[in-house]
Amino acid sequence: MTNVPIAHAGVVIAYVGEAGVDVTGDSFKHGNLVKKGQKGVWFEPLDPGKYPINPLTHKVENVPTANVVLNWATGKTEAHMLDKNLSTITVRSQDGFTFNLDVSQIIHIPRSDAPKVIARFGNVANLVTQVLEPTIGNYFRNAAQGSDVIDFLKGRQERQADAKDRISAALTDYNVVAVDTLIGDITPPAELMKTLTDRKIAEQERVTYATQMEAQTTRQKLEQATALANTQARVVDAERSVQIADFTAQAAVKNAEGQAGAKKVQAAADAMVVTTVGNAEAGRTKAIGTAEAEVTKAKIDSMEAGNFAAVQIARALAEHNIKLVPEILVSGGGASGGGTLVDVLLANMLRDQMANKNPGKPAPAIPSGK
Repeated sequence: MTNVPIAHAGVVIAYVGEAGVDVTGDSFKHGNLVKKGQKGVWFEPLDPGKYPINPLTHKVENVPTANVVLNWATGKTEAHMLDKNLSTITVRSQDGFTFNLDVSQIIHIPRSDAPKVIARFGNVANLVTQVLEPTIGNYFRNAAQGSDVIDFLKGRQERQADAKDRISAALTDYNVVAVDTLIGDITPPAELMKTLTDRKIAEQERVTYATQMEAQTTRQKLEQATALANTQARVVDAERSVQIADFTAQAAVKNAEGQAGAKKVQAAADAMVVTTVGNAEAGRTKAIGTAEAEVTKAKIDSMEAGNFAAVQIARALAEHNIKLVPEILVSGGGASGGGTLVDVLLANMLRDQMANKNPGKPAPAIPSGK
């Protein structure tokens, strides 16, 4: 009994029987598939189970139909042993460094395509050796040649996605589905790793120094803020003193301006009073003079001018205690034969003058008509 395990398809290869006719048509050019019972690779595979098959006339190749993981990593092999001859891929970068990387490829062979894989490669191990190994190794070698080590390491995720797409397109022609391509460990050159490590340490030290400097700056700001807070009371007192001094100066200015305004108003009032009083006195004097002039004119009009003048002279003499009746009568040569008041006054004055010149002697009498 021939056993076909679960998750496998049993592809029957018949060595005996009538000559078969290819049922794949012109689309498949890598072998012939025949019907069951004919000589050749049977087009219809066997499902999991046990079958009474003569191993001398027929051969059954079990093809895994579940996902198969193949590891390109030295010392790592799956249970199916299809990757026992695969090893870590060694590549060379654009800048001349050689480094190693591990890759895992997941593939799937559909049940309906299992006979085609067997007709083309004979078994799955040949598929791995003849297709998967060179295809995947060649892709990563070409990818490494297109960039330097640093870029390859930084672009790991993008490189992995690109590998999946390219390898999937390449395996489609072999009736194999590429499920996923995974990049494992990348081992860059030791001298480059030392350079990268030193650079990283330097960057970390720079970050550390920057952090410490920022901490010192923050501490300095804190101390400044603390000192400012401690002196804030004095600052407030000083500001209040400045404001009070400013208000006092403004008050003094306002007071001086008020006093100056008051003095100006007082001076204007005094000037107005003086002007008013002067105008009043001038008006009074003018009124008195006008009244006296009118009285004098009335008196003159009431008597002759000569008589009015004599009356005024007599009044003046009386006010000064001058005798109106002379001791010597002087007679003028007037037509009436009598002396006027003027003549009397002139005679008295002449007598006084003569008495002053001849003291002790009686003044001579002035004859009438002389």
